[in-house]
Amino acid sequence: MPAEAIVTLVVGALIIGAAALGLARVIGHLYATSKTLGALDGGVQVIVEKTSTVQPVVSSVNASLAPVRDFAETI
Repeated sequence: MPAEAIVTLVVGALIIGAAALGLARVIGHLYATSKTLGALDGGVQVIVEKTSTVQPVVSSVNASLAPVRDFAETI
């Protein structure tokens, strides 16, 4: 086998190996990101639960302020 063919095969193998290593690192980063997003989703659910009472409270406050609003409109 000519020396040029051997060099071509070695260079090709190095390029394929580098690409495989890069793809393996990308897979690792995507896995870590997936775990982080899973944890973030749990945190968002906690925030949703803790702020779920905001709407009834706002409605109650608006109802309590109705006389003030009515008075302000007469001015």
